[in-house]
Amino acid sequence: MKILAISGSARRNSTNTAMLRAIRAIAPSDIEVSIFDGVGRLPVFSPDLEGESLPEAVRDFIDLIAQSDGLIIASPEYVRSIPGGLKNAIDWLVSGDDIVHKPIALLHASHRGDDMLAGLRTILATITDRFAGDIFLRLPLMKLKPAEVFKAVEAAENRSRVQAYLQAFSAYCMADSKTA
Repeated sequence: MKILAISGSARRNSTNTAMLRAIRAIAPSDIEVSIFDGVGRLPVFSPDLEGESLPEAVRDFIDLIAQSDGLIIASPEYVRSIPGGLKNAIDWLVSGDDIVHKPIALLHASHRGDDMLAGLRTILATITDRFAGDIFLRLPLMKLKPAEVFKAVEAAENRSRVQAYLQAFSAYCMADSKTA
């Protein structure tokens, strides 16, 4: 099972990116988690750049999605909304087929951010018929440094929650879309 974990943060020392790295380190052996932390490096979406003119960074991003069995998105909340970089990344996917039937689940690194999550759920349920809204994990990691995030995620109680989350999402990814 190949899962692409997308960090919605463009910050170098992002809590969300650190959480995804920690999750990758403790994932069950049958679940390969790779991380995309480049939303800040994608050019601003323009329909004029689709098709033949698609920027290489966007093409690489779309290829990573196409090669995955499912996506996990972890994002901070900025001004009660989705960060611009993540929204831009999603905009690049809307007119293509790579996202339409792709299983997607959310992961969250804060005890707050419900407004962003609500908006993101609406967007994801619009762009894919495989949004797994019921498969969700929230870990209270806000304001921790990356090394502290790793320790918190690998702690026994969180490790078991993360592994159960990954296994549930993996099963969802493997299920036929008609029965999911």
